[in-house]
Amino acid sequence: MDRLTAQQRHQNMAAIRSKDTKPEMIVRRGLWKRGFRYRLNHKRLPGHPDLVLRKYRTCIFVNGCFWHGHLVDMQALENSDCCKIPSTNRDFWVEKIRRNKERDRDEQRTLASMGWNCITVWECELKPQKREETLDSIAFTLNHIWMQDHGVKSVPYPNLEEEDMKMPMAAEADN
Repeated sequence: MDRLTAQQRHQNMAAIRSKDTKPEMIVRRGLWKRGFRYRLNHKRLPGHPDLVLRKYRTCIFVNGCFWHGHLVDMQALENSDCCKIPSTNRDFWVEKIRRNKERDRDEQRTLASMGWNCITVWECELKPQKREETLDSIAFTLNHIWMQDHGVKSVPYPNLEEEDMKMPMAAEADN
């Protein structure tokens, strides 16, 4: 049973924004600090990605765990650690989350067919304990994408004859 009246619940749900959410702002600030530049909510791309990095041909979606059913098994309809399906009006919420997940999957497939890379960042991955690790992972992925797109190959360092000789290190004392 819901502790709020229908009017209070309506006001709570109406106050939830789709742009400039706290998780999105965390990702935006983290990427900006790491030197990445992006566009917000690109209207010409399917799904209006939260962040678009054209240089990297990458779209970033910052998803709320509840709204996009993170780790929810839609067959068993079980809750996950970060997403609890409400017990009131459960059929409505299950169907809504299922449609959201399906739409997300379709939009990312469309973007992939257009040559875009997609990264999904979940709200639970931005908790203070995991935040820096997640942002570093995004930065690593973006740099990896850029290196692949531009044909940067890692070349092994050549082994010179001079280096084969046993030479004392600068910090070693001569005996």
